[in-house]
Amino acid sequence: MSTTYLRIEQSLGLHGQTDLVGAKNAVLVIIASLILTEGKSVLTNVPCSDDVLQMIDLLTDLGAQISFCKEEHRLEVDTRTLIKCKVKPDIMKKMRASILVMGPLLVRFGKTDVAAPGGCVIGTRPINFHLENFRKMGVQLEQQGDFISAQADTLKSGKLILEYPSVGATENLMMAATLTPGTTKIINAALEPEVLALVDVLQKMGAKIKIAPPASIEIEGVTSLQPIEHSIIPDRLETGALLLAAAITGGSIYLPQARADMLDIFLFKLQEMGHLIHVGPQDVGIKLTACSRPKAVSIKTAPYPGFPTDLQAPMMAAQCLAEGTSIVEETVFENRLLHIGELQKMGAQIKVDHNKATITGVEELYGTQVIATDIRASCALVLAGMAAKGTTLMTGIHHFRRGYEALEKKLILLGASIQQQETCDVLAPETILLDQKEKSAF
Repeated sequence: MSTTYLRIEQSLGLHGQTDLVGAKNAVLVIIASLILTEGKSVLTNVPCSDDVLQMIDLLTDLGAQISFCKEEHRLEVDTRTLIKCKVKPDIMKKMRASILVMGPLLVRFGKTDVAAPGGCVIGTRPINFHLENFRKMGVQLEQQGDFISAQADTLKSGKLILEYPSVGATENLMMAATLTPGTTKIINAALEPEVLALVDVLQKMGAKIKIAPPASIEIEGVTSLQPIEHSIIPDRLETGALLLAAAITGGSIYLPQARADMLDIFLFKLQEMGHLIHVGPQDVGIKLTACSRPKAVSIKTAPYPGFPTDLQAPMMAAQCLAEGTSIVEETVFENRLLHIGELQKMGAQIKVDHNKATITGVEELYGTQVIATDIRASCALVLAGMAAKGTTLMTGIHHFRRGYEALEKKLILLGASIQQQETCDVLAPETILLDQKEKSAF
């Protein structure tokens, strides 16, 4: 049986400059929002990650005419031919963001059939926040197993309350409300940069939306929305990954497109570790120069503007080699500590207590065979592999492909030694350079 994996050699002192792709977590919902329009829209700076390709397949299956130039990162979507409102289960199961078409399809067709979404195994990530508030909007829901049938002759405006500021629920409800008569107010809404990027897109389409403090979104329904041309914001999670790549390898990097205002707490934590951060005018452009002896810092994930859960795993990899003890507390997804076992294989000293991890920094990590369990875990293991002595072999790279557009190519240009390889056998022990006796001493 063929196994595809990344072979990562120790690569210290990464150095250079690189561009950023568009934000995956922004473009997926923006593509879904095009269902609200009838006509051709053009999106630029669209990343060519597997999740984006899945969303393109979803809209294509519904009848949309789509052209994607991967080299130019240009996506054209014509929704005039969109005729179906039932999403195939096999598409839904591959990507959690597929649930974001529910609101737009309800508005356009008055009904939709969807399946519970799939994706990374990082937690239950329930869709009840979506469903409870759709019911308040007058949607009749029938759920059988993993399948949900939704129908509403007319959606109703009103006050929608989120028990937790769910990004997906905020986006789904907001899209549905744009074409619902009257005023809808979402209380305790998520206000991540990707949500605000969707607000910008919907306003370009002609929606009437405003942000109301402390964390509410008010939408006044309009009768129609128009196609748009729009450039996707830079990916703050790729930004974080690249900055950590320079930090963990003791190098330096400049990202001219990076938005510092989207990563305030993350950048503060890097500075607290001792790394030098320089931010350009208007918070655009970030340069990091790594310090020689990084200090351990503690983090606690939280909804924006807190520390991003999507950067928790990559930051933990950096803490494994920092001087001192750090505590990482995950408050967003209950299963987002699965990478710890893989880091421990590499010699990391980590103790876990429920949703908290206590990390005691070590002087060295050691290459071995590891398995990526989700998108951000894959990034953490690649970072650890570049800093580790010897060779790291990472399987589960489909997660890496889902979240990043060939991130390893950018790392290679910065000086990393990473190769994608395939074998027809189980990875043999002799391919792993770390001697087990040496590993057991740490």
